[in-house]
Amino acid sequence: MSFNYLIQKCLAVILRFVVSLGSRVSASPDQVHLIQSRDASRTLKAHLYRPARPSPGPSPILLNFHGSGFMLPLHGSDDEFCRLVSRHTGYTVLDVPYRLAPEHPFPAALHDVEDAIRYVQSRPDEFDQSHLSLSGFSAGANLALAAASSLFPRETFHSLLAFYPVTDLSSDPTLKTAPVAGGRVIPVWVGRLFNRSYLPAGLDKRDPRISPLFAPADRFPPRLLMITADGDSLALEAEALAAKIQTEGGHVVSQRMAGCSHAWDKRTLPNTPQSQAKDQAYQLALDML
Repeated sequence: MSFNYLIQKCLAVILRFVVSLGSRVSASPDQVHLIQSRDASRTLKAHLYRPARPSPGPSPILLNFHGSGFMLPLHGSDDEFCRLVSRHTGYTVLDVPYRLAPEHPFPAALHDVEDAIRYVQSRPDEFDQSHLSLSGFSAGANLALAAASSLFPRETFHSLLAFYPVTDLSSDPTLKTAPVAGGRVIPVWVGRLFNRSYLPAGLDKRDPRISPLFAPADRFPPRLLMITADGDSLALEAEALAAKIQTEGGHVVSQRMAGCSHAWDKRTLPNTPQSQAKDQAYQLALDML
């Protein structure tokens, strides 16, 4: 056990405690669904949301991956989004957890994402393989983009919904600025902690499985929604990826939300510009599906 790991572990514990004081995760899925991982002794405890209008045959399926900075245990924080999708589309939603750094650095989380997708692929009688879609928030969106572009053929997925993803882990957080100053950007020291905890030393940070910005444009699903925020220091790299994918002629919708910052949709108050932006972003997701 290295000294660097011990430092990262201590900081992770402190940061997780602080985050838990400010936001308690509460989810109300229809069912907890156990997905077998590649490790025989371990399962992924996914939250399942059943569609309000179920189809007579196999159900369209959306796999969602929560935000975390690759470190924070925030599974369930997308409960509102998952429930909205299940109520207003014919989709079943599986909100899937994944292992966290520094205890489980790259590629553990990506392996969990891959295992969840392959689990769905193994059940064609239950899930409509022609309407298999992915969504993710922040680090979860990074994992969805990485899996879609590096681990599976382009035609595997009907659509991909990415909310304020990190797409370039090769750039130091000090070099990342929000399009509009004054937003609630990710503090530089927190960004560095996330990156260093997730990525063991010696890895190529431009590996597309780590930084999807460097994946070939023709590897991404043909239908992509990219939601960014003008007060988020991750916005420009996400928009650069959307523009790159656009060159392949797919259906790409890239929308920057004004007056919003990173993960703004998780802390909106009613009847505010931010809540209206959340409604707009979620509606764009429903439209893309």
